[in-house]
Amino acid sequence: MTQRAKAAGLAAIALTDHDTTDGVPDAARVGEAVGVRVVSGCEFSVKAPWGELHVLGYFLPPGEPRLEAFLVETRAARRHRAEQMVGRLQRLGVDIAFDDVVSEAGAGAVGRPHVARVLVERGASADINDAFVRYLGRGRPAYVEKPLPALRRVTDLVHAVGAIALAAHLGDHGSEGQIREFQAQGLDGLEVRHPSHAPAVEQRLTRIAERLGLAISGGSDWHGDTELGDAHASLGGLDVPLEWLENLEVRHAGVVEQNRRAAASRGGVNR
Repeated sequence: MTQRAKAAGLAAIALTDHDTTDGVPDAARVGEAVGVRVVSGCEFSVKAPWGELHVLGYFLPPGEPRLEAFLVETRAARRHRAEQMVGRLQRLGVDIAFDDVVSEAGAGAVGRPHVARVLVERGASADINDAFVRYLGRGRPAYVEKPLPALRRVTDLVHAVGAIALAAHLGDHGSEGQIREFQAQGLDGLEVRHPSHAPAVEQRLTRIAERLGLAISGGSDWHGDTELGDAHASLGGLDVPLEWLENLEVRHAGVVEQNRRAAASRGGVNR
């Protein structure tokens, strides 16, 4: 991925796999060799008034014990959910095995996209979208509700390990009142540029972020070349200003300094 980012002319990428930072160290090593900055990240899922909100953690320290304990717990819940979905599909007469879903996920956290890919490989669905429409989307016969933590739990964790948290691809859910509530629960910013965001949506979210003093970010949400379209762009398919990353770094430095001061205060150190 990092070498492809270099070929695409990118100066930096954020690796934000769902519920894992396992791929970050290798990506960072390759990035250092080819001259592409790799921002360590992760995508979390949390409860929201409409069901589910995705939260991007940026500048996370891979392997940090508190972070890893949370992610292990989350991946176990995702695996159990995928097992339940496969069981429902099997009862519907669909030829699918859970081991194939695990193999499809590889080192990543198991999720619905991996079940969908196996459905396509088995010929049970025409494509990823069809798999969700027929089987895996909310209200469809193989759908299983995801257990989700509260936003505050995730933002507290992200800040505790010295990172920042931004709401991903809010789309039409991003009313200013709702975003104010998220900010009160520890949210640091908004992903305003995303393949699913029309220009008007990006402009509206940017204005809200400016009024509330929130950071902004953007990304292709690349999930591989087989999942492009309205929700995912090609790697490097969106123009994201380097200035946005620099502003995120300033925000990150503030969290690190706040943690340092808090630790010094607990230790009785006078500065």
